[in-house]
Amino acid sequence: MKFPARRLFGAAAVVLMAFGSAACGGDSEGTGASGGGPPKIAFVLATTGLSFAAAMGDGFRAGVDRVGGVTADITGPAIVDGAKQLQLLQEAQKTAKSGISVFTLTPDVVSPAMAEAVKAEIPVIAVDNPPMSTTGVKLFVGNDNYELGRSLAREVIAKLPAGTAGKVVIGNNAPGVKVLDRRAKGIRDEFKEKLPGVRILGPFDTKQEPAANLAAWKTLTSANKDAIAFLGTGDADGWNLAAIRRERKATWQAGAFDLDPKSLDAVKAGELVLASPEHFLKGEVAGYLQAKHAKSGEPLPEGWLYIPGLPVNSANIDQVIARQASKEATAQGVAAQVEKILSDATYLRKLSEVS
Repeated sequence: MKFPARRLFGAAAVVLMAFGSAACGGDSEGTGASGGGPPKIAFVLATTGLSFAAAMGDGFRAGVDRVGGVTADITGPAIVDGAKQLQLLQEAQKTAKSGISVFTLTPDVVSPAMAEAVKAEIPVIAVDNPPMSTTGVKLFVGNDNYELGRSLAREVIAKLPAGTAGKVVIGNNAPGVKVLDRRAKGIRDEFKEKLPGVRILGPFDTKQEPAANLAAWKTLTSANKDAIAFLGTGDADGWNLAAIRRERKATWQAGAFDLDPKSLDAVKAGELVLASPEHFLKGEVAGYLQAKHAKSGEPLPEGWLYIPGLPVNSANIDQVIARQASKEATAQGVAAQVEKILSDATYLRKLSEVS
């Protein structure tokens, strides 16, 4: 890492003391501002049409607002569309000279434009999905997805009798996307370790689009009526599995990711368990760092800024539902974690350690 973690995160902790103020001190022109106006940054999302991506964008906005004096544009295609995201990223390079954060599910398509931005000396942060080495991006804000997969499996295993045998079916709604592949492997490995008598099937392609995802799970649950559990790597997997379970009055266990309101209702009803990648939190951390750098020139850290996940089950569902009731409630609910992540050097890891 280029900058000493202790010094960098110590400075961030001092800055975070001003979190309650809408505008922190510093030069409002910052780096990259033109004509005396505020610096401009952007967050280019893989999609704006799914709740988890929208939460990431909301978090980014909250992080920028913590700093104040920075203009932020949050954009992305309505559905996952690598070519459209590439176009939006190229457009952002013309206007957001002070920094661009990127969350993509099609890194093979978008990475060349990320590399172009880096070469143009635009500060780039990769969010949620780690950057390809060819991009030259030096900061990644995201989860340990292998551990997220294991944590979801642990939640499901806790609802099964000790020594259970039977079939467990895993679905992956975007095979080939590294973060989701790692979740699927984590699920598989945890079951193998904790319930060696279980037969694991998949991961099967359960599709990203919600209606196609529902159809895929209906097929899988019909073909595996004797399965003891079904687990998916994405968000639509959760509410769709819960709906099928409810409709068929099934007794198998279900698990998935993210905090869509329909999935939270299913957890409350005892139909589902979740592992949250904490998308709002990672968006806020990225937005804060991007805006702070744009405004004051404070250097970005280099490496993997680790964002821990959150298991969601019957024990904490009421607390999570209250936290997710509004953008303001979510921002307040994660504020202490934002401060801890930015002030504790143990959260900054090497990019080579990303899982």
